[in-house]
Amino acid sequence: MDWGEYAAAVYRWELITGRVAPYPTQPGRHGRPVLAPRFVEWLMGLPPGWVTAEHLELPRTAQLRALGNGVMPQQAAHALRLLLDDLTHLHRSPCHPPASPTRDRRSRVSRPARAGGGSTRPPGTARASTAARARRSDTRSRR
Repeated sequence: MDWGEYAAAVYRWELITGRVAPYPTQPGRHGRPVLAPRFVEWLMGLPPGWVTAEHLELPRTAQLRALGNGVMPQQAAHALRLLLDDLTHLHRSPCHPPASPTRDRRSRVSRPARAGGGSTRPPGTARASTAARARRSDTRSRR
């Protein structure tokens, strides 16, 4: 099979998955080539037969729908690692802070360093002065 400009990517994915790429198309009902579910299954890094196994008795369209609604295992694993890392930081006891060079002095919770000086405000915006905040609170209290 000539993969053209995608040959390097296909070869790399064959090495990663340990499987040879299946043919990307199969003959359709009218003899014209249509996308092969086994190829999509391979592209997603799923084990052979995950959706295309004969005992599942799924028609081609149902196989492609299931694959299209699925998530690559590598993506799911990465997302779970990120979420679990976030949960770990949220539920960390203040008595046991992580060893981190950057600490937020106000909340005593470790936070990653921010590029650009640590401000989350958009460029060109500044926090209102103490006097301006006091004037606003005085105006509100009179209403």
